Amino acid sequence: MTNLVTFHIPQVVSGTSQDIQLGQQMIEAWQRDGIYQIAIEPAQEMVVANAYAASKRFFSMPLADKAEHISNLTYSGYVASGEEVTDGIQDGSEIFTVTKDVTLEDARVGESWPCHGPVPWPDQQYRHAINAYMEQSGHIGHRILQLTALGLGQDIDAFTRLTDDGWHHMRVLRFPAASATSERGIGAHTDYGLLVIATQDEVGQALHIRPPIEGERRNRNWLAEESAAGAYEDDDKWTYVKPVPHTFTVFPGDIFQLITGGELLSTPHKVKLADRERYAFAYFHEPNFQAVARPLGSTDDAESLHYGSHFTSMFTRCYPDRITTQRIHAEDRLSVLDKLREQAVSAS
Repeated sequence: MTNLVTFHIPQVVSGTSQDIQLGQQMIEAWQRDGIYQIAIEPAQEMVVANAYAASKRFFSMPLADKAEHISNLTYSGYVASGEEVTDGIQDGSEIFTVTKDVTLEDARVGESWPCHGPVPWPDQQYRHAINAYMEQSGHIGHRILQLTALGLGQDIDAFTRLTDDGWHHMRVLRFPAASATSERGIGAHTDYGLLVIATQDEVGQALHIRPPIEGERRNRNWLAEESAAGAYEDDDKWTYVKPVPHTFTVFPGDIFQLITGGELLSTPHKVKLADRERYAFAYFHEPNFQAVARPLGSTDDAESLHYGSHFTSMFTRCYPDRITTQRIHAEDRLSVLDKLREQAVSAS
């Protein structure tokens, strides 16, 4: 276990010398530890507590009731324990995924854009609590991206330009207690997006990350032939992340690795089951669905990554049998996605 660095980020990032220095320190922490902590205030903690309470109420419902809240248009909604697969092995996590909440009247839904549609909320109380948590996390994510850009010597909006009307989403995670036959919560993987802001309850015993290790190659997870799923699963050099009150943990995803040419590496992580039930939130601060990411300074289309295609590929790979994936293939929505990607790349 490593004692992680905890940062206090300003309410407004304006590009001062203090902002640049803070951004450099945050980058150094990522490059050394793969992760750092952000301190949060009492008002923010209340939002977190409300989201946990609403989530525990949802997951306490009978399985048949939870299973009603699944979308065939999006990857939002309930995911049963064992439904999600990492590196061909079932994970023990039980999940409620929240993607962008797009109404049925939206033109993108009418045009059959993959992954677009409303969230199948169980009730308005849950919707309000989770949206408040995501909005709060979004404000934090925006400032972290600004500070990171400054720390890398880029202009303040180098990354936030990608996340304008971003495809921000979240996974609400419930982990059962470990059993005599399984202690696997989620297998080793990196996250496919830009920035991950997470919190876990006080139970602990579970989250492990893999810091950058000299000489160790990190797969480019956005390429199918280089999937990071399962990599180094049983090796040593994993760091246990102890729950620390009044903090969020923050680490980079695959798109940061792509954009920075490996200067910032996507952080591998895995979750073990603890000796009792535990909860966690993983919020993903993401590019716009039509955003195109490239290495900094590059104009080469061959190096570009269309975020909507990337997101769809990751979820169809992870949930090959889910009703959403079946509908995407049955209605040939991937051909719609191909056209969207062509439009986005040509316009970028």
